[in-house]
Amino acid sequence: MVVRCFNEEAHIGRLLTGVTRQTLVPDEIVIVDSGSTDATLAIAAAFPVTIVKIAPEDFSFGRALNVGLSRVSARLAILASAHVYPIYDTWIAELIAPFGDPEVAVTYGRQQTPPGGRYSERRLLAQWFPATSVARQRHPFCNNANAAVRVHVWKQQPYDEHLTGLEDLDWAKRAIAAGHVASYVAEAPVAHVHNENIEQIVNRYRREAIAHKEIYREQRMGPAAVLRRATSNIGGDLLAARREGVLAVPTALDIIRFRLAQFYGTYRGFAQQGPVPDLLARRFYYAKSSSDELADAPADAHGHLIDYDEPTLAT
Repeated sequence: MVVRCFNEEAHIGRLLTGVTRQTLVPDEIVIVDSGSTDATLAIAAAFPVTIVKIAPEDFSFGRALNVGLSRVSARLAILASAHVYPIYDTWIAELIAPFGDPEVAVTYGRQQTPPGGRYSERRLLAQWFPATSVARQRHPFCNNANAAVRVHVWKQQPYDEHLTGLEDLDWAKRAIAAGHVASYVAEAPVAHVHNENIEQIVNRYRREAIAHKEIYREQRMGPAAVLRRATSNIGGDLLAARREGVLAVPTALDIIRFRLAQFYGTYRGFAQQGPVPDLLARRFYYAKSSSDELADAPADAHGHLIDYDEPTLAT
C-alpha cells in the first residue's frame, strides 16, 4: 500500500486505523511524505509503516507514487490519499477483487464526503463515483485517492512525474491503449475529506485543468462553456438541496461559491483547442439531474462499518 501525505495530522491516523481493521490487511504500508512539518509522521510511526521522504521541491503526484511503488514488493498495490478513510472493513478486499481478470490494470473505488461535508462536493463525488460498479470501463477516468494498480504494469509505464494533476487519468489512458482494462468498484467506498478555502478550490481545479490539456492536447473550454456548465451545476445543486429540504441560506451561498471557484479554476487552467471528449466531459463537468440518487453508500455494500470512535493504535 502507498499513501502520499503532506501535513495530514488531522487525517492520517484515521486512514491507518481503517487499514489495520480490514479483513485483508496489506503486508506493507509505504508512507511517502513530502516535507510535513506537523505531527503527521509521528502519528504514522505508531502504525506498522515504512516512511519514505521526498523534498517538497521534488514533489509531484506522479513522482510520489513512483517513489512509493518502487518500495513495494507485492503484485498489487493499494493507493490512497492521507485524507481519505475506508468506510467498511472489506474496502481492500473489494478493491482488489477485479484483478481476478488478468486484463485489469487499475481499479478505483467510490468516494463520498464525510458527515458535514460541502453539499456541492457531495453532489460532485456522487457524479464521479456512482453507486453501480463498472467491471470493464470504456474511458480512463479514475482517481488515485482510492485505487489499486497491478505493479508489473506500473513498472512498464511509471506515472508521469511532470503533470500537475490527473496523473491517474493519464496512467489509465496509457494502460488502456496498451490493451489493459480499468475497473470501477462501488463496493469499496472511502470518505474523502476536503477542508479547502475558495483559493484552494480554484487552485485544485486550475491544476487539474492544466494537466487535462496536457493529456488531451486538442481540448479547449472557453468562457461560454464555463459559464454554461457553472450555471447548470449551480442550478442543479440548488434544486436538489431544495428537494432534500436543506436549502438554507448558508448552503445556497456555499453552493454558489464552490461551483464558481471550480469552474473559474477550470477556465484558468484550459488553453487548448478542440472539444472535450463526451465521456470524460460528462464525468467531469456535467451536472446530475435533481432526481439522481445521492445515497451515502452502495445499497449492496458488503462488510461491516468501521467504528472510528474506538481507541486507535496511534493513541
